[in-house]
Amino acid sequence: MNLSQALKQIKPLGRAAMEAAQTRQNELTKPGGSLGCLEELSVQIAGIRGKVEPLMEQHKHYEKAIVVMAADHGVVDEGVSLFPQEVTRQMIFNFLKGGAGINVLARHIGARVVVVDMGVLGGFEPHPALTCKMIDFGTKNMAQGPAMTRSQAVDAIEAGIAIVEAETTHGLDIVGTGDMGIGNTTASSAICAAVTREPVSKVTGRGTGIDDTQLARKVEVIERALAVNKPDPSDAIDVLSKLGGFEIGGLTGVILGGAAHRIPVVIDGFVSGAAALIAVGLSPIVKDYLIASHVSVERGHQVLLDYLGLIPLLNLGMRLGEGTGAALGISLAEASVKILKEMATFTEAGVSEA
Repeated sequence: MNLSQALKQIKPLGRAAMEAAQTRQNELTKPGGSLGCLEELSVQIAGIRGKVEPLMEQHKHYEKAIVVMAADHGVVDEGVSLFPQEVTRQMIFNFLKGGAGINVLARHIGARVVVVDMGVLGGFEPHPALTCKMIDFGTKNMAQGPAMTRSQAVDAIEAGIAIVEAETTHGLDIVGTGDMGIGNTTASSAICAAVTREPVSKVTGRGTGIDDTQLARKVEVIERALAVNKPDPSDAIDVLSKLGGFEIGGLTGVILGGAAHRIPVVIDGFVSGAAALIAVGLSPIVKDYLIASHVSVERGHQVLLDYLGLIPLLNLGMRLGEGTGAALGISLAEASVKILKEMATFTEAGVSEA
């Protein structure tokens, strides 16, 4: 399925299913609204799936995957990150060995981790747990010109769509997004500033933990990238190609592919949020398929969540990325569905209603 086909396949949420789910929520043995966001989440998931019946089945296992996209960024040459660029590649090996934060949390919730090389410098030998969708060996330096070509941006998105297509063959009830790429908070801040039109200083944080001097440098680099590239906020592909990363494009495709297949998409932190900005720019309906797992301490994350109208499930002071927040969000999404499915109604329990 290419980008055009995916966009045509994305439909509004099923209102009848949402109404049926809300009716059942109102009948469960609790005061109305007493489970707050968990109630709203279950209704949203019913709408995404387009029917309540699968949520009511007695199976207790859900197929969950977290897609971790990785790529390098040419803008690292500008000194915007605390860590050297080779850490991107080194962390991929950590993912493959099961030793990263996302591996731990994925095991905790029973989700599989899908690691995708979208453009890591040096590349990798074939590995059964690594999917290669490489567009190029990292992006160009966006402070000097476009990070990638428009064609590469589309290729990156379609690679993400293809990942979802492949995962659906294994069963996929919910998908989370994750990232790895030294320099990608710089790209994400640039995308956030371009789309929301907020000042760069308002949407740029410390990433891997840079100091005040490096932060000022990072802001200056992003401002220069915006001035050099003049991205068109009304053209999501233009924004992605000029300011983004191959992993951000890939995550955009995961989001679009999930929506096209009526699969709830739990987005992680700031980098996943930047991909969500691009995806919603391509198809505004996609916003209703998104579940914001948490708000990170990256300064721009709350800005983009507000712009998208998304309320995060958690605020734990996290900023690791990798899909770690998404893993926790998937757990809450699953809990919301179980409440809807397994909790007794007043009639079933023989409990008097108010």
